[in-house]
Amino acid sequence: MNDPVQDILVSLRDRVMGVSETVLATVDGLVVAADADKTHPESMAALASATLSLGHRLADQADTGTLRQLTAQCSAGHVIVTAVGTRALLAVITDEGVDGLAFDREIPTVIEDLKKILANDAPR
Repeated sequence: MNDPVQDILVSLRDRVMGVSETVLATVDGLVVAADADKTHPESMAALASATLSLGHRLADQADTGTLRQLTAQCSAGHVIVTAVGTRALLAVITDEGVDGLAFDREIPTVIEDLKKILANDAPR
């Protein structure tokens, strides 16, 4: 049986040139799922959680509304941390040639699909 979360992560890598790895985590830094070969998912989840938390504080301080996404532009690629509702985050690692337009087109659907799955898995 396929894991729908894993399928979404792999599909993002397949549909967007330059996406190399992804880690889905809770906002407190626990790994939910990962599509990663080089990145240590537990470390990325913890760091992305801290980044998202700081981003929320930054957005609050700047009074710019609800934080959606943060991007670290690095010499060999990007790390993009996107909020997945209020309980999770998605860290996406890309190379420097990432297709930004394709990423921007695909990520809203990915986030909505992940939110639906996570909502169904939430304890009642």
